[in-house]
Amino acid sequence: MSIEEQIMQIILYSGNAKSTAFEAIQAAKANNFEQANELIERANEEMSSAHRVQTYLIQSEIRGEKVETSLLLIHAQDHLMNAITFKDLAGEFIALYETMSAAQKPEQ
Repeated sequence: MSIEEQIMQIILYSGNAKSTAFEAIQAAKANNFEQANELIERANEEMSSAHRVQTYLIQSEIRGEKVETSLLLIHAQDHLMNAITFKDLAGEFIALYETMSAAQKPEQ
């Protein structure tokens, strides 16, 4: 697989992770916490796939196989970093929505 294909995989998996994390927030907003947690898990899986490709590229460079820095590689890293941040914040939003939902339930 070419370096460009590997870079595009990072972008693809990162984008999928971010989109899925956004869906998780929307599910939590609708008080569907089971679905929100399932979506966050899917986002984690996409993130893991992106990390595997990134790790392969890093290990290639450590082995002496020069990975040329390109605008596309920088773009992929930017996508990955943003997806990580967004996924982490989505987890916080879900927890916040769960807390708010529990506080709104009448005591029995």
